[in-house]
Amino acid sequence: MGFWKSLFSSSESSAPSQLTHSDEYFAEANAEAPNSSTGSRIFFSTSREIDLYELEELCDAVGWSRRPIRKVRKAIQHSFIVVSMWEQQSNRRRLIGFSRATSDHAFNATIWDVVVHPDYQGKGLGKALMQQLIKKLRSEDISNVTLFADPQVVDFYRNLGFMPDPEGIKGMFWYPD
Repeated sequence: MGFWKSLFSSSESSAPSQLTHSDEYFAEANAEAPNSSTGSRIFFSTSREIDLYELEELCDAVGWSRRPIRKVRKAIQHSFIVVSMWEQQSNRRRLIGFSRATSDHAFNATIWDVVVHPDYQGKGLGKALMQQLIKKLRSEDISNVTLFADPQVVDFYRNLGFMPDPEGIKGMFWYPD
């Protein structure tokens, strides 16, 4: 329990970000877009209006397996919170990051589908994306946040303060035959 208290009782306010009616807000991350010298800006959005083909291209860029578009649409529609990350350059927008969480709307949430385009990795933007998602979960008074991590990204999440279950309980899964 101490782990979660330390994660959610930092010196930063857990108050929700002020969002415009379009649910978009500029990042306040200590990271820069690769093209920041050309006037690009990074911003986050909680809108679920995402071009699913653009999301598929983002997932392809990191080597994820293809998933049926209809199922991705349904997963997004049924998510508790969706946070996407965009690069805006002049009048051109590009989806460069995505994350979502499901929840029981009271105590628990599970983070899914965290993806950052390879051109934007290693610049602090994945961390900023996770911070925005956790901030939104905390603004909804969610205090127990879980996720599943592939072995190659465990250190990324560990550096954000996530840790294996302190009780040593292993997850259990059921898959159809």
